[in-house]
Amino acid sequence: MTLDIPNLKDFDQRLREEAHEEPTLEIPQDPPSKHTQIIAIYGKGGIGKSFTLANLSCMMAEQGKRVLLIGCDPKSDTTSLLFAGKACPTIIETSTRKKLAGEEVQIGDVCYKRNGVFAMELGGPEGGRGCGGRGIIHGFELLEKLGFHDWDFDYVLLDFLGDVVCGGFGLPIARDMAQKVILVGSNDLQSLYVANNVCSAVEYFRRLGGNVGVAGLVINKDDGTGEAQAFADAVKIPVLATIPADEDLRKKSANYQIVGTAKSQWGPLFAGLAEAVGIAPPIRPEPLDQDGLLALFDSKDTGGDVVLVPATDADMRGKHAAVKASLEVVYDDA
Repeated sequence: MTLDIPNLKDFDQRLREEAHEEPTLEIPQDPPSKHTQIIAIYGKGGIGKSFTLANLSCMMAEQGKRVLLIGCDPKSDTTSLLFAGKACPTIIETSTRKKLAGEEVQIGDVCYKRNGVFAMELGGPEGGRGCGGRGIIHGFELLEKLGFHDWDFDYVLLDFLGDVVCGGFGLPIARDMAQKVILVGSNDLQSLYVANNVCSAVEYFRRLGGNVGVAGLVINKDDGTGEAQAFADAVKIPVLATIPADEDLRKKSANYQIVGTAKSQWGPLFAGLAEAVGIAPPIRPEPLDQDGLLALFDSKDTGGDVVLVPATDADMRGKHAAVKASLEVVYDDA
């Protein structure tokens, strides 16, 4: 078998160009209805956004709110807890299948409901076959065709992967699609690094005239060490809720059990979070620089005491290093 190398190079170049494309989707500034809050939730992969959102949305619905949960993560796992582990057909795959069959996508093909919550997954391309950010943009284009801006909800919750920085994942911030952002983090450097990056994005677009702000931070898997609280204080955003690192929560989440209900011992926690999310104003954060972020942690854990030592040309050449004659001009003494 022979490989067509020029074609592979062309395909690689197309992927690179696609990943660098700026979002072109124009999102109307008006919310879908006068009372709707569109909220984008960001956090590091695996930090617990889906767990937080599934339980928060169920609590909001139990309180009589109309809630739409949209998963914007290519892993398509936002709705897994809500639907007890059952995979929800994604907008991307459904759109592709319907297009091949010459059919139009209907709302019932992509939106499902449980416990009073309406939910859908945007999805994304297969690994190595496209840009996830472009998939997000395509998904929202389809939502607009389905009437997104005419839907009647109290809350639209968008679950975004925070450690992906290409244009599509920044759509709610860059295009004023959401009114506010909620961060999910923990007492670890990587999750707070992602949270700080999102704060930087919000601040950047605010300087360009944007209106999106950060409503606050949800601390998940809290072990009491305090770094996440210190981060919130440093960037001047509130902590909306603190979810403990508890074995009961871990087991229930692993078994796809909803705890965001009044019947659960964790009901008051999520009821408080629902109230805080509803009233929290969009704040303009003050993101930290790298040194400021590292300063939140003990230097023994982060390497904060390390001094950068510049390498030399001789270091780089190793055993091949040799003294070269100087080209410096030396003048005789006058």
